[in-house]
Amino acid sequence: QVQLRESGGGSVQAGGSLRLSCAASRLTVKSHAMGWFRQTPGQDREFVAVINWDGEIKSYADSVRGRFTVSRDNAANTAYLQMNRLKPEDTAVYVCAAGDEYSSVRDSAADYLHWGRGTQVTVSS
Repeated sequence: QVQLRESGGGSVQAGGSLRLSCAASRLTVKSHAMGWFRQTPGQDREFVAVINWDGEIKSYADSVRGRFTVSRDNAANTAYLQMNRLKPEDTAVYVCAAGDEYSSVRDSAADYLHWGRGTQVTVSS
């Protein structure tokens, strides 16, 4: 089965940085759009960022644009989310997701076929 495994979460103070990784198994990252979502208790899953399968188009939520960067390393078969200038409101479980092969996706969770289990990010003031 396809497996997406997140890592790199943790606790930081406001203004700090974290780099999340999403390692894929039985799925080739370079052929799929790779997205990041976040979720807090009692709230809907929120879109954060996505990189298109061809790597030429990136999209970000307004709340993170300019602070977060999505990327991937095809040789490592891994997607990344670099998070800078973190704020307390960024606290959430961050989840990696993959779209269908060679398909264009945006900010709708329904567009993604595969999901990781998530990694906790906590930002203190």
